[in-house]
Amino acid sequence: MGLLQNILAVLVVLGLLITFHEFGHFWVARRCGVKVLRFSVGFGKPLWSTVDRHGTEFALAAIPLGGYVKMLDEREEPVPEDQLHQAFNRKSVWQRIAIVAAGPLANFLLAIVAYWALFVAGISTVAPMVGDVTPDSPAAEAGLAHGSEITAIQGDAVRSWEEINLKLISMIGFSGALNITALPEGSSSERQYSLAVDNYLARQDTPQPLQTLGMAPWQPEFPAVLGQVVDGEAAADAGLKAGDRITAIDQTPVEDWMQFVTLIRRSAGETLSVTYDREGEQGVLSLTPKSNVLESGGEVGYIGAGVEPVSWPESLQREIRYGPIEAVGQAFARTGNMVILTVDSIRKMLVGLISPSNLSGPITIAQISGDSARAGMEAFVGFLAYLSISLGVLNLLPIPVLDGGHLFYYFVEIVRGRPVSEQTQAMGLRIGLAMVGGLMAMALYFDLMRLW
Repeated sequence: MGLLQNILAVLVVLGLLITFHEFGHFWVARRCGVKVLRFSVGFGKPLWSTVDRHGTEFALAAIPLGGYVKMLDEREEPVPEDQLHQAFNRKSVWQRIAIVAAGPLANFLLAIVAYWALFVAGISTVAPMVGDVTPDSPAAEAGLAHGSEITAIQGDAVRSWEEINLKLISMIGFSGALNITALPEGSSSERQYSLAVDNYLARQDTPQPLQTLGMAPWQPEFPAVLGQVVDGEAAADAGLKAGDRITAIDQTPVEDWMQFVTLIRRSAGETLSVTYDREGEQGVLSLTPKSNVLESGGEVGYIGAGVEPVSWPESLQREIRYGPIEAVGQAFARTGNMVILTVDSIRKMLVGLISPSNLSGPITIAQISGDSARAGMEAFVGFLAYLSISLGVLNLLPIPVLDGGHLFYYFVEIVRGRPVSEQTQAMGLRIGLAMVGGLMAMALYFDLMRLW
């Protein structure tokens, strides 16, 4: 079921992003008087198609890994004399630039609309309060303590852990004093903390912004209370019910849910004596966790039960919401910040500050799409906006075969006063295909490594 949800979620995400991207090219091409022959979402054999009154074929193809807008162009096939004025190659260089740039700009516009909708509807979050602080870590040495609420990093206000992580990720490779403003527990005035870092997060396979500083987000305690029990699984067969509180396993006291999970995972196939509390009455039963084989070859125990949800204290719950007009500026600002962060991350990867293992391919995108869809509309729309920005930025890279490569040729044409030769463009196409193919192979490789 999870795999099916991942596939459906990624099809929805990619379908929206591809359609918006190609529609940007299509819409501006029509405005510039270019005849569009085909608008295709996906590659390969069309599964469905229709033709409009302008003679444009709209198609949905079998391979949903991209799309294209095919325009009338003398470089691809002969063009009738009476249609030469509608050919893409006959348009001015500025019109060609507008048509090519419209695709990535459409992705940025989609992100702006998505963020605007989120800001108007309201984003639910929790106060960024510090939980455990690791001894002798940068956070501990600076004096940051459990219960402090972080309000700013390097002078920039933050209201959630998401904003904190984005700000910290943008500082990969930073050396010096990382300044954090926080409100200590029980205090009414903020304090400044200076954390000494050296090449912060540089070359980490998976950047851990908070752990590297030696702190973790505060979370409410999760008691070992069963929220749901799956019929036919070990917990139900043993007689456990939703609402039962586990107090001991083999006479070892169970303090919280994580301790309970740890004991179950390492006891596959073993019969355990479980002490539980059900509506104030104590009971003991035998429970034998089933074995779940991991892809790595190991095995862990599972019983088919989930934890009872725990509510965050109302004092820590936050909602970020703006009016329709104010949300426009906030959406533009968030999109702009994410564009800058994406470009800077690419730069840092090229100079070696960010490990290439952080590249994500179709498998990871499918997993995150499914996870965000299961997490709710707010998470799904936020992920859609982030991926749309990433697609827009990547397409603007000056690599032949991408939109940015074509734009590079057109700007060279403006400087030289004449188009780049067909031979040079053909050679660039081969180089671009090799670069994009190599990048996709690397991303897929790291996807598979993450699975294993």
